[in-house]
Formats: sequence, structure tokens, C-alpha cells
Amino acid sequence: MAEIISLNRPWLVAVWPGMGSVALTAGYYLMAKLGMKQLAELSTTDMFDVDHIEVRDGLIHAIDRPQNRLFVCTGRTDGHDIILFIGDAQPPAGRYTFCRNLIQTAKGLGVERVFTFAAMATQMHPEHRSRVFGAATDTDGLAEFHQLEVQDLEGGTISGLNGVLLAAAMDENLPGACLLGEIPHLFAQAPFPRASLAVLEVFTTMARADIDFAELKQQAEQMEQRLGEILAQIEHAIRTRRAGDRPEAIEHDIRTEDDLEPRLSDSDRQHVEDLFTAATADRLRAYELKRELDRLEVFTDYEDRFLDLFQD
Repeated sequence: MAEIISLNRPWLVAVWPGMGSVALTAGYYLMAKLGMKQLAELSTTDMFDVDHIEVRDGLIHAIDRPQNRLFVCTGRTDGHDIILFIGDAQPPAGRYTFCRNLIQTAKGLGVERVFTFAAMATQMHPEHRSRVFGAATDTDGLAEFHQLEVQDLEGGTISGLNGVLLAAAMDENLPGACLLGEIPHLFAQAPFPRASLAVLEVFTTMARADIDFAELKQQAEQMEQRLGEILAQIEHAIRTRRAGDRPEAIEHDIRTEDDLEPRLSDSDRQHVEDLFTAATADRLRAYELKRELDRLEVFTDYEDRFLDLFQD
């Protein structure tokens, strides 16, 4: 441990990358608004294998292993000091051992309760309010959730370290809970700050922490607008295709791949292909792709292929 500090009945919050960036967004916002400072870095060298090296301009660079750091704030809440754990990645193996070590470290700091944040993908519309679901290791925690209108996670599993850490906490007689922010299933791989905001509103109420959410609300509104535009375009295109009422002039304007070359330069065609590759990996990039196809006036030529990005 980097230093010995005196904490007031601290709580531990642990976050890792995941769907919608719900946990990481909430964690970083909490860290910034509470003015946290790094407390320690946990070594996990033996838990992450190496499968490649980085080369830039002919030089081999040192291996960048995932970092696992603890941050702390003191005296910024009316209830409990907060310790925040941020992990760059979840270890591929030995997860329970990893979590047990983290819980032992937390107990050494006097932690009284453990929280993890996660995402809950549903059929919600991107512009609707995100609900918060919860699961607790004890009935007292569940009762507190009910007072805050947190919905019970009635069944299923909490995957990864978001769940395993709570199991390790239970084994050490530490109460724990997971707060899950609702995100739209269609855009599960896109950042969804509204869910992070919903989770933090519940957590900060429990911790009696006074935080300004103005920036996170603005970020959420901007993202909702972008996703709403994408969804509206997709829904309109799907309705048009199903109804078979595509205007005749557009129907006749559709060409084969070989016919595209007169309208698109080689560089434009390559750029479109690069955007399709990017959108396949991250559907948030679909908005960028759609905008470029519109600019090049070739969206109708690629419409079916574009819609195929949203089939699953």
C-alpha cells in the first residue's frame, strides 16, 4: 500500500470496462467530482499473459499491461469515505483469486461495503429514462434499494468481476451490491451516459455525496440525440423496405457494385469500405458512415448493407 491513511467507514466501488461504458463513465465521473487521488496500484503481472508487442517506426516498445488502481476521497461526503478501484481489463483467468486479493486489500483499509456498477441491456428507446436495477448480498441492502425505487434484478447472472467480486466479499462477510444502469440493446456497444447518470444518482444518495451532474447530463443528452437520429433513420428505412414503397426513381437508381465506380473515386470507395469495417466493430460509427454516404449521394446504393449492420 502506498501510504497509511485514516478513513471514515469507507465504501469500495469497483469498475471495469463493459457494455455502454456504464461503469467506467460513472467511475471516472465520481473520481473527478469527488477530487479523488490515487492511493495505490495493485500488481497483476502474473494474471495477464502477453500475446503481442507494439512496434512503432521500427522500434519495439515496452509491453503495456492492464493497470489496476485504487483512488480515494476523504471528507467529501456526509456518510462514508469512498475508495474507487478502476481496472483497465478483467483478467482472463484466476478471477476469483484476483477478487479475493482486492477484497483483502479493501478490508485492510477498513472497507465496510462493496459496490460494483454494470449495464442492463433492454429494449428501451435511447431517449427514455434509464431505470436502475439492483442486486444485494443481504436483505438490508435490498430494502434500501426498494426505498430508492431501484428495481430488483429478479433472475439471471452478473457476469465477470462485477459479480465475482461480490461473491468474494460475501465470503469475507462484507455486504455488497451491484447497481445496473439500463441501456438500449441495439446500441449496447455505444457509450450511454444516461445509464451512468442513473446509477450515480442512486449511489450518491446512498453515500450522501453531493455531486454536480450538469456535465454528465449534457453528455447524456448529446448522445441520446445522436442515437435517436440513427434509430429514426433505421426505423424509417426498415418501414420503407418492408412496405415496398420505395420511390420508383430511387428503385431504378440502384446499381450493382461494378456500377458504382463512375460515381465514386477509388479513394471514396475505399473510405466507404473503411467506414463499414469500423461500423461493424462499433455501431456508434454507423452515424458517421450514414453521413458520409449521404454526402456522396450513394446511400440508396448501400442501404441494404447499411441496415444489415443492425440485424443482431
